[in-house]
Amino acid sequence: MPVKQLKDFLDEHQVQYVSIQHSPSFTSREIAESTHIDTNALAKTVVINMDGTLAMLVLPCSYRVRWDRLQDEMATDFISMAEEEEFKDRFPDCEIGALPPFGNLYDMPVYCYEALEQADRMAFSAGTHSEIIQMDYADYIHLVNPVILSKGFIRKGSKRPKWLRRKKTSSVAKLAWSL
Repeated sequence: MPVKQLKDFLDEHQVQYVSIQHSPSFTSREIAESTHIDTNALAKTVVINMDGTLAMLVLPCSYRVRWDRLQDEMATDFISMAEEEEFKDRFPDCEIGALPPFGNLYDMPVYCYEALEQADRMAFSAGTHSEIIQMDYADYIHLVNPVILSKGFIRKGSKRPKWLRRKKTSSVAKLAWSL
């Protein structure tokens, strides 16, 4: 059972948590809807490749990664989302796309966006697409000791800055560019 290692770890450290079963869901939005958990308190785990090293990013599901800003924040030359092939063997007990944010259990550094601290409690995938764990954010920080990041993320649905928006071009201009 994928969640057993995580629950054993939490029990061993005497952390109070709630295990919530839900219908199989494959996106954080679906999980938030089916479990009635605020999207700001539901964490998603993204595996990244940073200069050839795999690491975990943990952020509220209501946010997305701004890769350019994250690269600046991390002071690195290269950062991208890791391909499944790069990390699937490191998580043999977890379903792909349902990784718990405990890189310390998988010998992987963890970087956490500070916006999660706004919620006293956080929830996250327990290693399957049908179970989440909810626990105090402070306990998570104590157990995982992630690097806390303040930049590199943006709330989903936020408007792009004017300088980044594409200018609308007329059909005549589009035709001229295609010639």
